[in-house]
Amino acid sequence: MTGNISYDPLNHERMTLARARKVEAVQQDIPPTLVRGEPTGDLVVVGWGSTFGAIAAAVEELRNHGTRVSHVHLRYLNPLPADLGTVLAGFKKILVPEMNTGQLRMILRATYLVDAVGLNKIQGQPFKVTEIADAIRRVLEG
Repeated sequence: MTGNISYDPLNHERMTLARARKVEAVQQDIPPTLVRGEPTGDLVVVGWGSTFGAIAAAVEELRNHGTRVSHVHLRYLNPLPADLGTVLAGFKKILVPEMNTGQLRMILRATYLVDAVGLNKIQGQPFKVTEIADAIRRVLEG
């Protein structure tokens, strides 16, 4: 090894694929997906990052009133947890509140071919519990 940069196309391909395998191998170290609520049901709310508190409070509030809703909060996005596809398949509907234009929703739709519904907020302010609770009700009502 000389430390020189290689511009050889075949080497570039080999190194790109090697890095992809390394990232994929991390998946075996990701703990199983924690579902807060029932493991299957009518609706799962999938969040990540700063959305945790508002989602958790909204889901708990609605569950206390008999709504069949669960919550998954992702801590690993690349790679995603190995069991996430199976978890999502156990729910009729998926809601993804995000503080952006819906990147996670697009990843879930593309990766697992699920009809995830987005709730996007890009105003620089966190979600209110009522915003998420109202969105859950809307999605469940169809």
